[in-house]
Amino acid sequence: MADAPFTPLKFEHLTEEELRRRSLAFFEQMVTRRTVREYSSKPVPREVIENALRTAGAAPSGANMQPWHFVAVSNPELKKRIREAAEQEEKAFYEHRASDEWLEALKPLGTDASKPFLEDAPWLIAVFLKKFTFDEAGKRHKNYYTAESVGIACGFLLAALHQAGLATLTHTPSPMKFLGEVLERPATERAYMLIVTGFPAEDATVPVITKESLERIATFKT
Repeated sequence: MADAPFTPLKFEHLTEEELRRRSLAFFEQMVTRRTVREYSSKPVPREVIENALRTAGAAPSGANMQPWHFVAVSNPELKKRIREAAEQEEKAFYEHRASDEWLEALKPLGTDASKPFLEDAPWLIAVFLKKFTFDEAGKRHKNYYTAESVGIACGFLLAALHQAGLATLTHTPSPMKFLGEVLERPATERAYMLIVTGFPAEDATVPVITKESLERIATFKT
């Protein structure tokens, strides 16, 4: 056993019936989540965003280094600056950087360089990956499995926002260096993802898409 302090695990053992019920209920809730690009200006209480971020912060991480930082933005001027910078990168992507194959894959989704949702939605959550962590004495410590850890935290965050009753969109303009500049984050952090969240517009639509069946995405060895 390690020298570090341990505490008894608090774990609720459920019946098989309850396990099945909960797993199915969560699936039925999450399968309704869709990427939304049209948002209402209806405000979302800050407490809801705070609770979702607490959930994201509960995600597992390499050596428990928790290599993430979240910047929740509701300020209209900051959202405008983020949109302007993102659209500049997106314009270059659609006109020059994206391959024909990539553009063809995007066609069914109806996306383009215009990103009005970055201003319309009440909240933008910028997720940053921390390459290093600094302790209270200012000593730098390397973080481990950072991409995997931050990816898991983003999954927790999306699930928490959906469970709370909010629509979401994951936005990853490339490159995203502008996010660190606009939001004044240190050079030791890298912009990982921009999560748009709020209530969908009354006339919001989503593309008709399907998800692969369990048989296509999973293999059981029993």
